[in-house]
Amino acid sequence: MTSIGIDLGGTWIKAVLMDSDGSIHHQTYHPTHADRRPGEDHWKEAIAETVAEMKEKYPLPHPVIGLSAPGLPNATNDAIAFMPGRLAGLENFQWGKFLGETVHVLNDAHAALMAEARFGAAKGVKNALMLTLGTGVGGGILIDGKLYQGFFQKAGHVGHVTVNAAGERDIVGVPGSLEDAIGNATVEKRSLGRYQTTYALLEAYRQGDHFARWLWLDSVQKLATGIASLVNVLSPDLVILGGGITGADGDLFEPLASFLDLYEWRPGGKHTPVVQAHFGDMAGAIGAASFALQRSV
Repeated sequence: MTSIGIDLGGTWIKAVLMDSDGSIHHQTYHPTHADRRPGEDHWKEAIAETVAEMKEKYPLPHPVIGLSAPGLPNATNDAIAFMPGRLAGLENFQWGKFLGETVHVLNDAHAALMAEARFGAAKGVKNALMLTLGTGVGGGILIDGKLYQGFFQKAGHVGHVTVNAAGERDIVGVPGSLEDAIGNATVEKRSLGRYQTTYALLEAYRQGDHFARWLWLDSVQKLATGIASLVNVLSPDLVILGGGITGADGDLFEPLASFLDLYEWRPGGKHTPVVQAHFGDMAGAIGAASFALQRSV
């Protein structure tokens, strides 16, 4: 069976044509054009063009389609039910009617987990937790080999756990959230305007700047407390870290391991592996295709 997987982001639409064994026949990028007016029309048409391109290259009468997007999907996974403030027109838009095909819709971080579970770092693993570290912090939960979406499909929003109860409330009202502690969106505020991005913060950290070193390690320490807490709740076989911030490589994973040595509960000396995601920026599209294939069996 072959599936088309599409990842709708704020800047780019990424797509793959993939077999059930993970073989990718074609992949492509299209600009979202979310900044045009009226904004909602351009990215919808761009997705229609993407699907048409896939069908033209590999004729499929009724392809299985998966679509990854920001926000919370509805109970039937055929539309995004809740995504305020971004991609106007996305909420409750029926992709199946628009494209004339069955479309399985899921959250973008959940899609990244599906890619890892089927073909990546969590292949063959029954229970896993994923955190995506980027502009914000997203995530997904795998239980008994299946994506756990939970009530109102909001499970896995690990960025909105509290790591500092005295901190400011984040975008969903949680005080001192993990997302605000390490997400790229808050770097300027956390650094008192000194750094605009995590990349700039890390460059200063590597050059020995004392303030940058304190700020970065404080963020990683909070990440460690969040992971240790979530491991106590979920007891996964492993934790996967994905997203752009994981490009810090050893500057992230080495201090994180040291902090987890302090905070993780390890009965019998057993610890939970923390690994880097296998897939990069095509994870959402691959995961969307995987999700659609799983639901079509």
